[in-house]
Amino acid sequence: QVQLVESGGGLVQAGGSLGLSCAASGNIFRTHGMAWYRQAPGNPGKQRELVARITSDSMTNYADSVKGRFTISRDNAKNTVYLQMNSLKPEDTAVYYCNADITTLSTRITYNYWGQGTQVTVSS
Repeated sequence: QVQLVESGGGLVQAGGSLGLSCAASGNIFRTHGMAWYRQAPGNPGKQRELVARITSDSMTNYADSVKGRFTISRDNAKNTVYLQMNSLKPEDTAVYYCNADITTLSTRITYNYWGQGTQVTVSS
């Protein structure tokens, strides 16, 4: 079993900052690409939006809407990915989900995993 557990969401005023973290644990042999997605409220049927992605060797890419404001990073020793969000806007309000490709220790097969999500609310 592999689990991704997010933390750090909350309520912040526009222009403020929040940091998210996501720790992977369990039956892990190797963690590959990790990413943050988000799903805005009132759009349960809408596909989750990719916010930022980071490879195992820390190459990154970002959605245009967050470039220059958000920073993704990772600690491979801790199987943890971070998202630092600055200059937050009301339109950043969403549930943020962690995602990772992980090779399990027992099978040596790579699977894609999701966290349970953490709410980020930005007030105007």
